[in-house]
Amino acid sequence: MKIFIVGSDKVYAIENFYAKYLREIGVEIFHFSAQSIFYDYYQKNILNKLIFKAGLSTIFKNINKIFKQEVENFNPDVIWIFKGMEIFPRTLQWARSRNTWLVNYNGDNPFIFSGKGSGNSNVTRSIKLFHLHLTYNSSVKKQMEAEYNIPTGILPFGFDISDGLYEKCRQQPEVIKACFLGNPDKFRGAFLDELAQLGIQLDVYGNDWQKFVTHPNIRIFAPVYGDDFWLTLCRYRVQLNLMRPHNPDTHNMRTFELPGVGGIQLAPDTDDHKNYFEPGKEIFIFDTVAACAVQIREILSFSKEQAQMIRDAARTRSLQSGYRYKDRAYQALQQIKTIIE
Repeated sequence: MKIFIVGSDKVYAIENFYAKYLREIGVEIFHFSAQSIFYDYYQKNILNKLIFKAGLSTIFKNINKIFKQEVENFNPDVIWIFKGMEIFPRTLQWARSRNTWLVNYNGDNPFIFSGKGSGNSNVTRSIKLFHLHLTYNSSVKKQMEAEYNIPTGILPFGFDISDGLYEKCRQQPEVIKACFLGNPDKFRGAFLDELAQLGIQLDVYGNDWQKFVTHPNIRIFAPVYGDDFWLTLCRYRVQLNLMRPHNPDTHNMRTFELPGVGGIQLAPDTDDHKNYFEPGKEIFIFDTVAACAVQIREILSFSKEQAQMIRDAARTRSLQSGYRYKDRAYQALQQIKTIIE
């Protein structure tokens, strides 16, 4: 099978994992980095930003032209588009006319845009053109099938960390404190400020947190990437997981990254969190700020041995249940094959 993946090739892009692991199981892959082409153009200088915002840029037109050329050269069986903000609906119609199967995966929500990078009209107007939608979100699945009658499969987020880096994370000294690793928004800021007012001391890592939180119980650090991301995620006794406004009721990337690196996760009370992990043993959950504070104090009081049992249980569950992106790639391929067959 030949799959033409469309998305980003930046280090943080999950499509990199699918390209890597699908190749390992014998799929021929062409990775077209449409999103990277756009971001490289947009971030190059202020003039490009102004031209784009004024609606005068030809960058999307250029990307779609290159897309068609690469599709003709590669001649794929399947075009798998991650989100798809850069690809015109008419370009997808052209691809369908070639008897090519179209698959979409949206790591946000195709019906709710919570930021400028979470969607645009190309995403909305292209929904009906795909043969298969893959989503991490069970609510999106129900809406997609009810409103568009398009086959939609669940493809949860996952994690990808080498055994060597995991051991390095595991051997570092533990920080007996609560932490949140991620970028701010007004909802997250208000939640953490209220926690701080309840006497919880927190370390937060991300961009521009000083604009959202001011309480002296909150220490602010710069964002961390690469190995430092995983080391930080594992190092703290408690890692908070906070959901975005477009995704309040399911799970997110951190849901699997935290247990995958052997972290102790404190997450909102959602069906996904309770289905993927056992509360009190592999994950801890809360439904209010006050309940979150109570849970933090309890977890901080655990002995080192108790904490390590939770870390090991979370890691073991992640491996045995197939939560790695290597496993997700196989799961995605089976759903794609089902549609084609």
